[in-house]
Amino acid sequence: MNAGCFQILARDGLARRGRLATAHGDVNTPAFMPVGTAGTVKAMLPESLKATGTEIVLGNTYHLMLRPGAERIAALGGLHKFMNWPGPILTDSGGFQVMSLSELRKIGEEGVAFRSHLDGTKHLLTPERSIEIQEHLDADIAMCFDECTPFPATPEEAASSMRLSMRWAERCRAAFRERPGYLLFGIMQGGIFEELRRESAKALARIGFDGFAIGGLAIGEGQSEMFRILDFTPGLLPEGSPRYLMGVGRPEDIVGAVERGTDMFDCVMPTRSGRTGLAFTRSGELNMRNARHGTDPQPIDPLCSCPACRGYSRGYIHHLVKSQEILGAMLLTWHNLHYYQELMAGLRGAIEAGRLEDFAARFRAERHQRRTPWPTDDTQA
Repeated sequence: MNAGCFQILARDGLARRGRLATAHGDVNTPAFMPVGTAGTVKAMLPESLKATGTEIVLGNTYHLMLRPGAERIAALGGLHKFMNWPGPILTDSGGFQVMSLSELRKIGEEGVAFRSHLDGTKHLLTPERSIEIQEHLDADIAMCFDECTPFPATPEEAASSMRLSMRWAERCRAAFRERPGYLLFGIMQGGIFEELRRESAKALARIGFDGFAIGGLAIGEGQSEMFRILDFTPGLLPEGSPRYLMGVGRPEDIVGAVERGTDMFDCVMPTRSGRTGLAFTRSGELNMRNARHGTDPQPIDPLCSCPACRGYSRGYIHHLVKSQEILGAMLLTWHNLHYYQELMAGLRGAIEAGRLEDFAARFRAERHQRRTPWPTDDTQA
């Protein structure tokens, strides 16, 4: 393992301000990772990503292994060179995507046999093959291959799923090739059941990883249930390691999870929303398809310094979105990622200053000043 790869620089309650060292640079935590499923964060140039404050992006093992292929990416210099992103990259294991192919896959002890959603070709994804693919991609942070326990699940189903993931985690650790700056994260499972989460955490700690993810949340259980689980799960994981809450999420979810001791996040929400006309602001979401924005000369957010807010009106962005112009998706995606990265910088600064409680209270008050229904609102022009 890479001892000392994670430093905790400040604490405020359960929240931590840290720095994670990788082969391609440091990541300041709490951190949000934009999702680059197919080797690109949609509608964003790498230079644009960097300008938002992004330090690390997420790549998708399942999609990249199918197209263009991990071996081809390796031959072209690895994913960093392939997508022209010089900073750190975390790759998921492929497990979540494979598990979602309910009609196209079969799970066994060896791994998951599945048919490609692209052309129907047969594949077998095992813990060893997942690690091999992530090494071909040159991922700074590789994730263990696991089964994402479905929701809802009975205690017996959750236990069986979790224990399979723990056996796979041991195989991932054995297959992983140690190199300075290259990290392997284990993934805690166990559904909504505290004893199963404890069992999973103990198994992962025994195997030993550079960091630990909390999996199997944000899949339909709702925020209150997710927070109930996060009230105890981060504290089950080794204190000195980074904690990654997978697939989260909405700004309110991130702030609540940071307060409960988690450090890293990813979600398609800011980018997917940008492509569908939704803008995140301090006081809630704006549906830029809504007719009321068509004659509005204001920027999306007068306090925002992103290119969309510096140079364009709501009226113009409304026009772009309604006309399905590519520029609309580009500007809104940039704006949303800027918002998310500004939120993460604010959380880091608040923890350093010992003022996280004040920051969170102000964040929640601002978000409730003007709430528009999610994800669409009233009359559209």
